[in-house]
Amino acid sequence: MHGLVIRNTGSWYSVRTEGGQTVECKVKGNFRLKAIKNTNPVVIGDRVEIEMNNEGTAFITAIDDRKNYMIRRSSNLSRQSHILAANLDQALLVVTVNYPQTTTVFIDRFLATAEAYSVPVVLVFNKLDRYDDDDTEYMEALIRLYQTIGYSCCRVCALTGEGFDELTAMLTGKVSLVSGHSGVGKSTIINRIIPGANLKTNVISEYHKKGMHTTTFSEMIPLPDGGYLIDTPGIKGFGTIEMEGVEVAHYFPEIFKFSADCRYRNCTHRNEPGCAVLQAVADHYISESRYKSYLNILEDKDEGKYREAY
Repeated sequence: MHGLVIRNTGSWYSVRTEGGQTVECKVKGNFRLKAIKNTNPVVIGDRVEIEMNNEGTAFITAIDDRKNYMIRRSSNLSRQSHILAANLDQALLVVTVNYPQTTTVFIDRFLATAEAYSVPVVLVFNKLDRYDDDDTEYMEALIRLYQTIGYSCCRVCALTGEGFDELTAMLTGKVSLVSGHSGVGKSTIINRIIPGANLKTNVISEYHKKGMHTTTFSEMIPLPDGGYLIDTPGIKGFGTIEMEGVEVAHYFPEIFKFSADCRYRNCTHRNEPGCAVLQAVADHYISESRYKSYLNILEDKDEGKYREAY
């Protein structure tokens, strides 16, 4: 029997079969061992084969090839990876410039990973109602930066509904991962788009201006007009994985563009003579924040580094 993994609560997976039935499944022990470097061998969005048993539950026995996925370094086991979701049409990275702050390093790590695994990204700037003039000016500067690079951006307020017509139009008929820090408003956004979702929400700490986890497991929620939103727990840091030094520049589109003019083919764009990327940074064709994020990923051999709240 074939089906789609729509929910993961840890040891159990909910699989929706082609006939519309939802079956609770576990993964066979020997199957789990095949994913040596992954903390989760089966993920939300996987299409799987299952074998039913007499108790009305089932075992997952095989996974179809994935067209793409979003992955990060596991926060508990730094040498292993954790896949957020698979077979995505796009990812929505919910960003707040304050309450809590989303740093450009965190944004760029997410974007670089999405580039590496062929996942289009929309940056969703939430909490317009909370920002003073300085916050708004900074948000607009970020939007100009990322739109210039080629990323789609939208401005929303989950509490008032501002910007949701544009956002909803981007989602219809697509499988979209919703990700970001705890407290940025992911669950509130999903509740506004899908009123029947009734996801639990929480307030951020006004003292620390940081969010608290409300979503504790991942699930696919059907959209009213077709498609799915994938709700995932908030993430503090985004550790990149499986990126060799020479490859990192490929995942920053503007850096990759200028790298074609570097004197050396294996240029790392740090201190080599004739580096077109360094010249582009000096000439402000590449933003300093993006270049610093690029260097930050290159330095990821320090395995504790990604744990910081980027």
